[in-house]
Amino acid sequence: MLHRPRRLRKNPLVREMVAETRLSKDMFVYPYFVVPGKNVVHALDAMPGISHFSEDALIRDVEKGLGLGISKIMLFGVGDEKSEDARSAWHDHSLVPSAVRLLKQNFGDDLYVVTDVCVCSYTTHGHCGIIKDDYVQNDETVELIAKMGLTHAQAGADMLAPSDMMDGRVSAIRNGLDAAGFVNTAIMSHATKFASAYYGPFREAADCAPGKGDRKAYQMDFRNGREAVREALLDEAEGADVLMVKPALAYLDVIHNLKQNTDVPIACYNVSGEYSMIKAAAERGWIDEQKVVMETMHAFARAGASIITTYHIRDIAERNWL
Repeated sequence: MLHRPRRLRKNPLVREMVAETRLSKDMFVYPYFVVPGKNVVHALDAMPGISHFSEDALIRDVEKGLGLGISKIMLFGVGDEKSEDARSAWHDHSLVPSAVRLLKQNFGDDLYVVTDVCVCSYTTHGHCGIIKDDYVQNDETVELIAKMGLTHAQAGADMLAPSDMMDGRVSAIRNGLDAAGFVNTAIMSHATKFASAYYGPFREAADCAPGKGDRKAYQMDFRNGREAVREALLDEAEGADVLMVKPALAYLDVIHNLKQNTDVPIACYNVSGEYSMIKAAAERGWIDEQKVVMETMHAFARAGASIITTYHIRDIAERNWL
């Protein structure tokens, strides 16, 4: 007998009926960069369509986003005081907790707020922890990360997203939250964050490029897929509610393999370099932006991600691509 799979591709109606992978706006998280000042909307050259926002401008833009169905956001603070010990990272008056309080005052539970928990934007050297003898100290950094996470939870953050890749930081954050009564604050761990060249535009946006060296001593080696799954499962055992793979596009195999090894939700971060490459090619007319973006989003979901953090969601929502 001749098999004819094309029967189920005959027209759009049947293709939609049998589609294995489906996207929803509910899956997407939109990143924001918060800066000091008033009425600041500063476009980022390396990330077309993405800007720095002061708190007041952030409120206005988030309100527009809610009208488009964008109800989950992730906050990064840019421009707080930098120091060797990153002390501004856990002050309750620093940019992120201040913005969280304002967002919750304005939108309450209509907006789900995720915060990045890492000290790289708060250190003078740009690394993700305390440096001694030219090496990022794990346990001392974990103490800072836990304090920073608690400050965000106290401000009203719904979910914390530690991105530092220190060993044991999920359990430290979870223990700190539980001890302070924040048992319902979730953790979305950057469980497998690779030492990647795809972060370039983000480091301009977040002002967090290392002043010396690189992050290969704590972020993951991109050659190691099995280690990536091990890292993620360790975070799950420490109390992570969601496991994130970052970057996303070059690591679809890791997303898929992790999906086979855990029952917790899998997230991915469609990072700045991935975003900017598509934007640059689209601006030159080399690709159809809508088709490439949507093919990419479906690839993330097909691989196993049920949560997608991406800078593309504003275009997807405003242009009715979904």
